[in-house]
Amino acid sequence: MTRNSLGPDYFEGIFQGDADPWGLDSSEYERAKFDATIAALNGRRYRSALEIGCANGALTERLAPCCDRLLAIDISGTAVADARRRLAPVPTVSICRMRFPEDQPDARFDLILLSEVAYYWSDADLAAAGGFIGRALDRGGDILLVHYTGQTDYPQTADDAVQKLRSAIARELTVGVHHRADRYRIDLWRAG
Repeated sequence: MTRNSLGPDYFEGIFQGDADPWGLDSSEYERAKFDATIAALNGRRYRSALEIGCANGALTERLAPCCDRLLAIDISGTAVADARRRLAPVPTVSICRMRFPEDQPDARFDLILLSEVAYYWSDADLAAAGGFIGRALDRGGDILLVHYTGQTDYPQTADDAVQKLRSAIARELTVGVHHRADRYRIDLWRAG
């Protein structure tokens, strides 16, 4: 059975109902996962990065020093407002509300980060996201994915979402990192 992507109302409800959903600012688990996410970049600096699903900007704040320019997007207007307040002092970060992959930025990137988002999408949206990434990622650029691997009621499992997204990116990809922790996985692919 094909399940639909989770839409804006789902995420608005989460962000309006809790100032720190998923414990992004308060959880030791999230801090450790963010540390591992940034470590996967291995000190590389990026000219232009895209973070898809920035939530309240907790990871965006950690990612910003690695990038000359960072565009962070989210489907939730509440999350975008929170992230804008948080990142206001950082002039290299732009935060926009977008319903990705339906809405897509018109730019090229050498890093595209998807942290905890691909498993919210239907097969059709994973295919659209993969098509966008294949077109928008510069040669030698990185794709970084982070996903919770536990049981959920999302349209995809973490493993299925990662596999389907990789299949949808019509480019040669080299695995730079494949790390499986107790409750999450991190994948970094470099585009040929």
